[in-house]
Formats: sequence, structure tokens, C-alpha cells
Amino acid sequence: MNPGKRLLDLVIASLVLLISWPIFVVIALLIKLDSKGPVLFLQSRIGRNGRLFRMYKFRTMVVNAENMGTGLFSYSDDPRVTRVGKYLRGASLDELPQLFNVLEGTMSLVGPRPPVVHELDGYGLESQLVLRLSVNPGITGLAQISGRNTLEWPEKIVLDNQYVERFNRLGILEDLLLLLRTPWAVLSRKDVIEPRRDKPEDGVTP
Repeated sequence: MNPGKRLLDLVIASLVLLISWPIFVVIALLIKLDSKGPVLFLQSRIGRNGRLFRMYKFRTMVVNAENMGTGLFSYSDDPRVTRVGKYLRGASLDELPQLFNVLEGTMSLVGPRPPVVHELDGYGLESQLVLRLSVNPGITGLAQISGRNTLEWPEKIVLDNQYVERFNRLGILEDLLLLLRTPWAVLSRKDVIEPRRDKPEDGVTP
């Protein structure tokens, strides 16, 4: 792992957690008041070099939603999304707990989004995924600010590989540039919810 990238992750993640802890408390209370179930949603994701890890998110759907309806695929007006969850998703606040993944070292601030296991069906590790999986997955990344959930899975792979290649050339400068572009992508609330498709190619998780 690039030591400069790791230092950047630790410093920024620690500062954001220190500043935003009141937001964590308020969100946790709202989730508990709004629906039954845990505050956090934990899901197995694929990380660097194909290793599995648990990714943290604030729960935005009813309990056991992944076994109902369209499963891991969620869309606008999905009835399984809670009232609080709708606002958390719209503001991308459901992703905040992944800062703890960053501190653990299972994720980075910037990198490809970690796929759910089924998303790699049909893609061998000898394919274009090798480059994508050579770095820690991230909270934000090139694909996230370039179309997010409106992108098809193959498009995301292309952008993720572009990120890795650019990072190999530019180092943490590439991460800093993407971090600076992320607030606008979040505040604009564009492409947060994946459009409904008859045959979804990848899932948006609870």
C-alpha cells in the first residue's frame, strides 16, 4: 500500500469523524425512531486482491430487505427504503460509517467502489478486474463522480482502471483532485439512485 495514500486516509478520516460525531448520533437516533432494526447495515464486499471484508453503512431499508422484492437492486420509490433512509441516500450520508473501514485499512477515501460478490459473476480475475482490484476500494472515486449509479458495470470497470493508472502516475495528487471534486457530486444529488432496469447488472445495497 502506498504510504502517502495511507497517511492521507488516516488524517482526513480521523478529522472528519472528529468533526461529524454529532451527526452520527443524530442519524442513529433517527434510524431507531423510524424503523425496527440495527442502525448499521453490514455487508460482505470484495476488497483489494479479491479479499472479502465487511463494509459499514447506515441502514436505509427495512430489515432483511435484501431477501425481498428485487433483492440487492434498489431503485427510486423502492417501498423497502425507510423514510429516514430516503433522505440519507439522497445526501449520501448513509456512506459515512465507511470512514471506519478507512481507519481499519479495508477501504480508502478514494478508489473503486467495492463490489458485492455477485457483481463479479462472469469476470475472472485474469480479466480487466486485476488492475481494479490491485488497490483498496474507496468511498469516492472516478466512477462515483462520473455518473455513479447511472453507469453500467462495464463502464465502471473502465473508469476504475483509469483511476488506478492515473494514481500510479500521479500518486496522492490524483486522490486529492478527486476528493476536491466529490463535494459537488454529493451536493448535486445527481445519479444517487440507480435507474430501474428489467435486468439489473449490479445492485445498490440497503
